[in-house]
Amino acid sequence: MHSSTLTPEQSTNSADFPRQFARSRRFSLGVPRHFTVSPDGRRVLFVRTVSGTDPVGRLWQYEDGAERLLADPALLVGAGSGAVPEEERLRRERARERSVGVVSYATDDAARLVAFALSGALWAVRTDGGTPFSVPAAGPVVDPRPSPDGRYVAYVSRRCFHVVDLTGDDRQLARAEGPEISYGLAEYAAAESMQRSRGYWWAPDSRRVLVAKVDTSPVERRYISDPADPTKPPQAIRYPAAGTANAEVTLEIRALEGDRVEVEWDRKAYEYVVAAGWDAHGPFVTVQSRDQRIVRTLAVDPETGATEVLHERTDPAWVEITEGTPARTASGALVLPEDEGDTRYLTVGGQRVTPEGLQLCAVLGVEGERVLFTASDDPLETHVWCHEPGHGLRRLSREPGRFTGAARGGTVVLAGLTPRGNEAGVLRGAGAAGAAGDPPYQTLTSLAEEPLITPRPVHLTLGERKLRGALYLPSWHEEGTGKLPVLLDPYGGPGMQLVGRARGWFTCVSQWFAEQGFAVLVVDGRGTPNRGPAWEKTIHGDQLGPALEDQVDALRAAAAHCGDLDLTRVAIRGWSFGGFLAAAAVLYHPEIFHAAVAGAPPTDMRMYDTHWKERYLGHPEEQPENYERTSLIGHGHLLSRPLLLVHGLADDNVAAAHTLRFSAELLAAGKPHSVLPLPGATHLPADDAVNAQLLYFQRDFLMGALAEGTGKD
Repeated sequence: MHSSTLTPEQSTNSADFPRQFARSRRFSLGVPRHFTVSPDGRRVLFVRTVSGTDPVGRLWQYEDGAERLLADPALLVGAGSGAVPEEERLRRERARERSVGVVSYATDDAARLVAFALSGALWAVRTDGGTPFSVPAAGPVVDPRPSPDGRYVAYVSRRCFHVVDLTGDDRQLARAEGPEISYGLAEYAAAESMQRSRGYWWAPDSRRVLVAKVDTSPVERRYISDPADPTKPPQAIRYPAAGTANAEVTLEIRALEGDRVEVEWDRKAYEYVVAAGWDAHGPFVTVQSRDQRIVRTLAVDPETGATEVLHERTDPAWVEITEGTPARTASGALVLPEDEGDTRYLTVGGQRVTPEGLQLCAVLGVEGERVLFTASDDPLETHVWCHEPGHGLRRLSREPGRFTGAARGGTVVLAGLTPRGNEAGVLRGAGAAGAAGDPPYQTLTSLAEEPLITPRPVHLTLGERKLRGALYLPSWHEEGTGKLPVLLDPYGGPGMQLVGRARGWFTCVSQWFAEQGFAVLVVDGRGTPNRGPAWEKTIHGDQLGPALEDQVDALRAAAAHCGDLDLTRVAIRGWSFGGFLAAAAVLYHPEIFHAAVAGAPPTDMRMYDTHWKERYLGHPEEQPENYERTSLIGHGHLLSRPLLLVHGLADDNVAAAHTLRFSAELLAAGKPHSVLPLPGATHLPADDAVNAQLLYFQRDFLMGALAEGTGKD
């Protein structure tokens, strides 16, 4: 497809990009992340690998303008010699973790003691000097977290909850009563769909811990096998499919001396534990009803376990979960979101502190009365803001991009995607939200590889709904010199935006497909975040219709804007929700879409998990029509265009059964199609060779499908 018009350098870069994309783990290696700021603001802890192709995470400290390596797994005797515990493997899968080594850590309140796990062994290091040291533990360690005073480290081992002091004096505070019980771990639905990755929270006095107990025995059992190795037994997992039973989650307060108090609330009415914590005002928990229309924030009496309702949110569709909430200021004011019309507000003590049109995204932290949060007043950007009484609002991130951050002691770390890629820096003297002038900013070193492809998006506002889109054209293409086949490259669903003033791995991939000869169009339609509650909830009851309609409308509007788009040759590709959208496009609109690649598509919404799917479609027994309307299963007879289905056979999020059942239906209906199974691959394939070849394979399939004249009626 016009490859001869590329310069030699462009041709080489285009050919090599998929391999670079894979070996750099989507350009995530070498990027500073997981930031912690010390109380005095002088020190910043973070994780980073030592190059853009090295997958081993190290722990670093930034202080007085210099970086210091605190922990390198390669230098620790015995580190990495054991197997990663199964619970830790699952935690990483839920977090889409792409590296090894030090991938996460936790500190005491002073950020002086850091604890981390390496292949199930417990390690700690002091930030004021010295080398990392191993801490004896009762078994393979998952999610170690120091007590606020730094005297103890809590951890989970074999689903039991332990606390150990630094000499190795270990106490088992909660013992799993059976194989389906765990203490201190987040259940599947919480980690995958509620943004809650933890299962325990220390009290400020370091003498007690709020611990989640999870019983998965009521949950539907699934089996994941490896067809490439028939000698390997299948793995049993508990997966709460829509309409079926969830895990039973309770909370207990466990004292180091052994006392136990159970937290009391109406678990039948509010079965989801969305968030929990323990601050100077006591423990708290946020619970949600099964239909997700009511969310309650409860104060917990640590002596009796009794609860009191602090706040209740309701919504006729669903109450959206906002990461980092609830929180409380030093005075006890609740920090919460509030939805009204087209705006998600930040409220502190019941008062709105953000204006109409500024969409709250997440609360990053609270220090004193100051609240650090991310928000968006432009769908193409997300910025870090702070609010403090007497100083009002201040935006801390200045350049275009999508930012997050951490703050303490007058220091703010700003990190995120900018037009130049992943960047992070330390903003000093940002303690007074209303301070005049720009405080000094120091960049943290990124060792990520520079992509061989430079994205060249043309940002567009498309159609009546002002859809935000990005059009990628080949760098060698001159306007008016010829028609280009079109490739839509969406995600298009809740929880993710692809269009923005920032360079991410996804923008590089879209540009790479453009360099192959496509005009690539990426569009964020209804249901995607940061355009307000009304926009998000347009998809209530129908996740397919509005999303697909927006892709069609955007395509037509983009073609009116750019006359070089050939609407007789249109393809679409995507992964997960994007894969579902791609398959739906060729099913329902073959007159518009002429070929599709659908990666890991959820084809039967009844097989997806309870919390995520019932949020949008309701309970399948009460609203079966929503599942029928949205699922692809049952509609395979409509296929008349080339379709490639790709799926990891070890995917425990969107099970391979989604693709296999849909393929069987297509075959029974006499509908030709292609299936590419990926043995051993999960929802995020980890093999570098597979990830590189997937891009080439998709390109060749789409080129072949369009070249064969399948776009001509």
